[in-house]
Amino acid sequence: MQALGLFLLTTGILVSLRSRCYLLMWRSESKPSLLSAAITQLVGTAGGIYLSLELLFSFLKIPEDWWNPSAFVVEPLAVISLVLAIVQPFMVQLWLKIKK
Repeated sequence: MQALGLFLLTTGILVSLRSRCYLLMWRSESKPSLLSAAITQLVGTAGGIYLSLELLFSFLKIPEDWWNPSAFVVEPLAVISLVLAIVQPFMVQLWLKIKK
């Protein structure tokens, strides 16, 4: 039974690899737009801030129910991290102007 499962897994991987190579042969190189690159960077930065805040809250043992969960559609910590990610480039520019 294990040999059959291993055979099916190997066959599935080989078929997937063959079809992927075939599709890549005819695919042209796509360049991401500036908007999609900016959104990707924003979401990545916000995700990093969110993880950092989560770790900080768990390290400081701040309870997770510090807000009323029924009043918010999204998690407030996620909104805070998104706002910080949006404000961060402006703060860097301000810091550079002050530093000069």
